[in-house]
Parts: sequence; C-alpha cells; structure tokens
Amino acid sequence: MLTILGFVMIATFLVLIMMKKMSPMAALVLIPALFCVLVGQGAHLGDYVLKGIGDLAPTAAMLMFAIIYFGVMIDVGLFDPVVRGILKFCKADPVRVVVGTALLAAIVSLDGDGSTTFMITVSALYPLYKRLKMSLVVMTGVAATANGVMNTLPWGGPTARAATALKLDAGDIFVPMIPALAVGLVAVFVLAYVLGRRERKRLGVLTLGDTRVVTEAADERESEQVLVGAGAVGTGGAPSGGPRPSGGAGTGSGAAPSAGGPQDEGDADLQVLDPHRATLRPKLYWFNAALTVALLTLLILQALPIPVLFLLGAALALTVNFPHMKDQKARVAAHAENVLNVSGMVFAAAVFTGVLTGTGMVEHMARWLVSGIPDALGPHMGLVTGVLSIPLTYFMSNDGFYFGIVPILAEAGAAHGVAPVEIARASLVGQALHMSSPLVPAVYVLVGMAKVEFGDHTRFTVKWAALTSLVVLGAGLLFGIL
Repeated sequence: MLTILGFVMIATFLVLIMMKKMSPMAALVLIPALFCVLVGQGAHLGDYVLKGIGDLAPTAAMLMFAIIYFGVMIDVGLFDPVVRGILKFCKADPVRVVVGTALLAAIVSLDGDGSTTFMITVSALYPLYKRLKMSLVVMTGVAATANGVMNTLPWGGPTARAATALKLDAGDIFVPMIPALAVGLVAVFVLAYVLGRRERKRLGVLTLGDTRVVTEAADERESEQVLVGAGAVGTGGAPSGGPRPSGGAGTGSGAAPSAGGPQDEGDADLQVLDPHRATLRPKLYWFNAALTVALLTLLILQALPIPVLFLLGAALALTVNFPHMKDQKARVAAHAENVLNVSGMVFAAAVFTGVLTGTGMVEHMARWLVSGIPDALGPHMGLVTGVLSIPLTYFMSNDGFYFGIVPILAEAGAAHGVAPVEIARASLVGQALHMSSPLVPAVYVLVGMAKVEFGDHTRFTVKWAALTSLVVLGAGLLFGIL
C-alpha cells in the first residue's frame, strides 16, 4: 500500500504543477500532508516535517547567503566581462546564444555547486534572452542539463555519495566514467544547437547594431526586414524599441509583448548590467575576483561546510564593497525576493521529503523496484542500475538514492559477479535529469531567477534531460565502462 501511495503522491504532485493547478510551494506542502493522513500517520506529520526541515536547513542557509554573495558580485560588476564575452560570442544569433548557455553553465559547473552555476548563468544571459524574445525555458533546460552532467565531478556530490555508500575510492568511480560523461556533455551541446536552430527559425537571426534581420522563416515573413533604431546589445542594455522580427515575438515562455509600446519587463531587467550603475566598484574588481576564487577553492576543498563559507563570504563582500550600513541594507533588500522565494521553496520541499521518507514510502518504492528485477538480468545489474538511476534520482534525493538504493543494487549485483564499482559508475547516469527534480533546491534558484514557471521548466526539460542520461548510459556500455 505504501508503495502505491508513494507513486500516486509523486504523480499527483507532478500533474498538478505541470497543469498549473497549484503553485509548487503549495503542492510541496499540501499534497504530502494529505497523503500522510491517508497512510494513517497524520499524528506524526509534525515530526516528519521537522526532520525534513532539519535535514534541509543547511541547504536553505547556503542558498540564502549564496544568493546574497553572488548578487553583490553581480552588483559590483565582477561578471560584467563574462557577460561581454558571451555577448560577443553570441552575436544575437539564437543558435550561438543557446550554445553559449550550455558552454557557460558547463564551465561554471566546475565549482561543483548547482546554485552558483545557475545564478551566474541566468544573471549573464537573462537580459539577452529577454532582449531577443527567446524562450526562457530553453535557457533553464539547457543550463540544468549541462549542470547535471557536470554534477558528477567528485566534489559535486553524487560520486562522493556513491563512494561513501559502497566504501570505494571516488577516483576509481569517476575517472573511468570520463569518456561516457564527455559524450553526454557533447550531447548537451548538440541539444543546444538543435534548440538554437528552432529558436532561430521562430525568431530569425537578429543582427544587432546593423539594420537588417535575416530570417529563415521566409514563407511566413519577408526574408529581410529593416529595423528602425536597432542598437547594439551590451551590458548597458539597448534602446527600448529593441530589435525584433515582424509579426511579434512568437510563442514560448520567453516571449514578451511586441516592441513598439511601453518599455517592457525585459528592458527593465537589462538595467541590472548597466555599465553606469551606482553599485559598480571597479577599484575593488581584483579584490572581488580573488575573494570569489578563494571561496570556490575552499568550497571544492571542503575546508569548511558550504553554508559557513557563503555566510562568511557574503558578510565580507558586503562589508568591503559597501562599508556604509545604509548601502548594505539596500543590497540585501535588493536580493530579498530571490532569497525568500528560494529558501521558502526549500523548506516547502522539506515537507515533501520528510513525509516521503518518514512514512517509509521511499523504502517501499525502492524495494518494490529492486524485487521486480528478473533473475535473468542479474549479470547485467550495471545496465539495470543505470536505467533505474534515471527515474529514481528524479523522484528521490541523492542521499536517499545513494545511501538507500545503491547498496541494495550493489548487493544484488555482487550475487551475480558484478563489481560494486560498476554499480557505482552506473548510478551516476541519471544526474542529467536529477538536476531538474523538484527535490533539488538549486532548480528553484534557476527558475526563480529566470522567472520561469516550474511546471513549464519540467514539461520542457524532462524529455531532453532523460535523453541525455540515456546517451551517457549508451556511451558507458559502448566503451565497456558499465
């Protein structure tokens, strides 16, 4: 019964948020509370929720101070050169913009923290997506999938968990998987190119700073159109009229009202990177760069708990860049909305995970899945683990999967002569999809900063992320890694 109710609870949650019948925060709280009562454990709801909050409180604290830290770094201009470089590469071509999204997300993912990756990627590219009227779910989907593949780095979390759970060396797990993961990353860039071509077909190739728009949709609109007053897009924004193909912005979550009317939200957001903004601190650029490098280095070395590192970093960044208390309060207030949205979502997710774990649903679901594996597949437990990792890491936390499920799969594999290290490698396959799971706090940073509905992100991303995971699995089998 717990197995069935567990699957029904997850399915109900996903359907309601994707159909936009409930907000993610409300669904994360109310649905598990209802199912907790249905399984006859309503009296323990408070204990489950408090346990879940206790488990996720460090994550919420980390996100809170990470948002403030990187928000301040964006305010003072640390990432302006990155933005200019990406914009120079993109040249207002939707294909280059989407490929640039994958490239930036992959590079920043080297720090091993998804929240950091999403904050930097969205801050750099959101204004450009808005200006070009591109779909924002393309940005969130590509960024999440690229980060998911890179999340397998030994310091990213999953590999360390697998190594700990099976008492293995992280290097023995990760290094042989590099070819398969590299293929997965290539698949992300191919996906970015395909999605970029789709956006180019919908919007056209906008040449900013010139007077022409070249479009592939010749059967729907003129092949060349003259733009009036098209300015160059840069960190300082663009004229409010902005470049645009005729016929409006098209459809998609990133679409905005056709230009020509009042200044829209996208124009306002471009001012975030205004080169003349009062918060810039050019004289402190190298201090801020050194502070950020030091912070990320300590994060990778795990010198201190991540929440402590970001707490200290945020306090130091605020104090040095804005020595006056009034300015510090203004900076904190400027990022308060993101902090509240993300931390609130994390604590709401604590209800979901607390009930799912406390009632025993997760354990029953896992054992049901493992018990359903035919004996004939025993010698192929590496393949089985890789396939199972895709849905299980989406519906479960990494802790639940690696400490609760992977040891069971390793035990079953050992009975058929499959080495635990092979099971550990296969368990990494599903990470591309895992990063879009509603149980991953970082994904709320991504959709929150990009102003994308979580349901829209889920509908768009799941299929592409699952396909990327299957590519990694196929490459692992082809190379004889799994």
